[in-house]
Amino acid sequence: MEKEINIVDAKDHSRYEAHDADGTLMGFVDYKLHPGVIAFLHAETLPEFRGRGVAGRIATKSLDDARALGLRVKPACPFYQDFLSEHPEYADLAKLPEAK
Repeated sequence: MEKEINIVDAKDHSRYEAHDADGTLMGFVDYKLHPGVIAFLHAETLPEFRGRGVAGRIATKSLDDARALGLRVKPACPFYQDFLSEHPEYADLAKLPEAK
C-alpha cells in the first residue's frame, strides 16, 4: 500500500520536504529566495523512495507556491529544468520579463 506523501516548505532550512505518513523524510529540494525570484538548487529523493513520484510532487507544490506568491522561477537544478520542459503549464514561471 502506497503511503501518503506530505509536502512542506521547511523555511528554516530553505527547502521543500516530502514526508510519508509516519514523518519519514522521502526527498527534498533546496532553494534560495531572491527579490521576486526563487531559485531551485538541488532536488533529491532518498534511494528507498525513488520511483514513487516524490520529486514530481515536490516540484508541483513548490511551483504552485511560487505562482501564488508571484515569484519567477530560476531552475538551477537539472530536475527542475527537465520538469519545466515537460510541464508547459509552469513554463510562464521561468520566462524572463520582456524588455521594454
